[in-house]
Amino acid sequence: MAELTPPEQAVVKRWPLLLATFVVAAVLLYLLEPILSPFVLGALIAYLGDPLVDAWERRGLSRTGGVLVVFLLFTLLFLAAVLFAVPRLLHQLDALVSRVPDIYYWVTQVAIPWLQDRLDLPGSSLPQMDWSEQVANNWQSVGKFTASMLRQITGSGANLLLGLANLALVPVVAFYLMRDWDLLVAKALNLLPVAWQDRVGYMVGEADEVVGAFLRGQFLVMCALGVIYSIGLWLVGVELALLLGLIAGLASIVPYLGFLVGILASFIAAYAQFGEWTALIWVAIVFGIGQALESMILTPVLVGDRIGLHPVAVIFALMAGGQLAGFVGVVLALPVAAVIMVFVRHAVAHYRASELYHGE
Repeated sequence: MAELTPPEQAVVKRWPLLLATFVVAAVLLYLLEPILSPFVLGALIAYLGDPLVDAWERRGLSRTGGVLVVFLLFTLLFLAAVLFAVPRLLHQLDALVSRVPDIYYWVTQVAIPWLQDRLDLPGSSLPQMDWSEQVANNWQSVGKFTASMLRQITGSGANLLLGLANLALVPVVAFYLMRDWDLLVAKALNLLPVAWQDRVGYMVGEADEVVGAFLRGQFLVMCALGVIYSIGLWLVGVELALLLGLIAGLASIVPYLGFLVGILASFIAAYAQFGEWTALIWVAIVFGIGQALESMILTPVLVGDRIGLHPVAVIFALMAGGQLAGFVGVVLALPVAAVIMVFVRHAVAHYRASELYHGE
């Protein structure tokens, strides 16, 4: 048997090295998960802001100057959300908690008897819900709950300092990663074997397009839907408009889930507030308009058809990420799933072009 030439020997040894690299990375992710939150959030902010910094660079601004402009924009948006949305959101949460006894009464005295009459269900087969007194005693006000949480957080000086340090690290990490993003990507690519660099660079570019479309595009779609649903419910007169719009917008990360969750919750809130079935028609119109705008304008323009993640895959990725690595896993779940999808698609194309697929 002829001896392998040095290049062939190198090819044989690359795959175990690559597999070992992935194993080490997974082990480190698992072991370092408690301290990774600020770094993951900083990397996410840097990734979202990198195209804006590139745009300022093309206009002649330095990289550092572009990062400062983007940071100023993000800071203004954050302050606007804190000063405008958070107080109203807390007020609506308080209003929701105060309405829990009324909603519970409607469910037990109206909805369940109606189902019993229509479906001929015996009363003993229905679950007995006896938590209204606990809700009244322990959740009378969101303000009391917030104060209790603050007392728990500040009860330990070490935990408080650790939390503040993590929060302070997020903008620092985001600034440096955003400034050096392109340089870090180029250096990481240069670490790969030379024979792999062109192919991997092409695949990484495709993965970046997919992840960017999902993170940036889907984030804009979620925000737009939250605003549309909130304004629409506010025009209808629903008191919990901002809260319901926020829930529907966040849940829209999974296709159609935001619509289903939002419209069901809004139906309950609207009927509990007005006590009339006509209010549900206006709520349905609001969500119908939002769904039409998402299908015909928002998703095609902001996201496109480059993602290809099935809704079931999105749900599984989020649950698997949370199970494996907690909050860090949830944040990383969808980007990692999108990248894996790109590599799997190339692997399937390579398999279909091979002799194994076409041979007898």
